[in-house]
Amino acid sequence: MTTMITRRASLALIAGATTSATFARAAENTDPEESTVPTVQEFTLGDENAPIKVVEYSSFTCPHCANFHRDVFPLLETNFINTGKIFFIYRPVYFDGPGLWADMLARCTGDSDKFFEISDILFKRQAEWSRAGSQAAVSDGIISVGKQAGLDEETIVACLQDNDNAQLLVADFQANAERDNIRSTPSFLIDGELTQNMSYEDFAKILNDKLGE
Repeated sequence: MTTMITRRASLALIAGATTSATFARAAENTDPEESTVPTVQEFTLGDENAPIKVVEYSSFTCPHCANFHRDVFPLLETNFINTGKIFFIYRPVYFDGPGLWADMLARCTGDSDKFFEISDILFKRQAEWSRAGSQAAVSDGIISVGKQAGLDEETIVACLQDNDNAQLLVADFQANAERDNIRSTPSFLIDGELTQNMSYEDFAKILNDKLGE
């Protein structure tokens, strides 16, 4: 038990100490005019040859994003992604350290199905882990989500302590957000057209209009 407590405390301290430096260092290394985006794995759903491409920009600490994934996304997945009508791409937005750490957890295995499984748990339990209070409590909550998804604590901690990956992810986010003019979450690019959060009915209307249905 002592080892687990020490490891979690260490994770919280490392995360707290490196977050500001990570964001600042990534900003220094990102030149929007050059449009240079580091190579970072993107997680997708559906047929990449689908007639419509939808990109979601989202943060794991954004309540509106959690609402979208609870109320709208399951219907989009059933009616548009699984039916081959849209190709869906998830891109993260980092407002804060916990949002970055949550995304690092979700992409820990590099498997797309596992990413969306962990994402679903993170959004469903968002109020619990993201508002836990101290950095140690937040890290405990994120570790708990990873364990619920079947990851062992050693794997989780290794993912969350990968500061080189954190810097790469932040640089990628900053370049993408600058290029696509992302100012709020959730935001969506529907075939390159920027739209904001909306109900399923409004989302479906836009998609059906593009599909001619």
